[in-house]
Amino acid sequence: MLIRDLQNKCDGEKNNARSLKPLSTIYVITPTYARLEQKAELTRFSHTLLHVPNIHWIVIEDSPEKTALVQNFLNRTRIHSTHLYVATPSEYKMNRTDPHWLKPRGVLQRNAALDWLRSNTSPNDDGVVYFADDDNTYSLQIFEEMRNTTKVSIWPVGLAGDLRYERPKVTNGKVTGWYTYWKPDRPFATDMAGFAIHLNLIHQHPEAKFSNVVAAGRQESTFMTFFNLTLNDLEPKANMCTQILVWHTRTERSKTPYEEAMVELYGADAYPNIEI
Repeated sequence: MLIRDLQNKCDGEKNNARSLKPLSTIYVITPTYARLEQKAELTRFSHTLLHVPNIHWIVIEDSPEKTALVQNFLNRTRIHSTHLYVATPSEYKMNRTDPHWLKPRGVLQRNAALDWLRSNTSPNDDGVVYFADDDNTYSLQIFEEMRNTTKVSIWPVGLAGDLRYERPKVTNGKVTGWYTYWKPDRPFATDMAGFAIHLNLIHQHPEAKFSNVVAAGRQESTFMTFFNLTLNDLEPKANMCTQILVWHTRTERSKTPYEEAMVELYGADAYPNIEI
């Protein structure tokens, strides 16, 4: 009995020692832009991130300067964050009525975050980089799965590519191709929300950036080719890519047709100093 108790004590100490190992930092890169739904989207996403330990949230506004709305919002959260901004040139901006796939979005904003990481972290730091839009929906499990990324981890994304889901094909624990309808011959036919990269790869390849002139739908695949990866390098997560832990959701654009009528009814009182 004493020997068994001693063994149990030793096993417990080993488990405690493993649990004391510092968690890898997950650098969550989120481009954002001014719109009626912006604060609501950021609020919802922040409530997810509050449940994830060791997160560094990099929020980049598509703006010529930091806005008070985003600055005040980040100041009120309990999340370790960095606030950046860079404006997209007008020739690359979409009109409100354009289809969402017409032009790439968040290009310069994601690049600004990559520049910040290369200037403010070390190649020896243990970190994982994830590109997370503010209007997607995330299971808490996806963050824990990506945390032990060695090079590039990958998983399915729900409601993507005009399908119920897109996913990597996995055979014997290795990615062998892509389950997608549009251009399945792309080298890395994944959604922006479907992969995470170890921080040291970001440092090893300073040329790796996004581009405003990449053909529609090829932004992710083109970016990933900078890292000299093969399919064999990819680390399938989410139970060998059989579970959906992130969804490419989009909030319906708000319609406010009565705003002008409210001004006529209430004058200046129709627009009190309130953030939406």
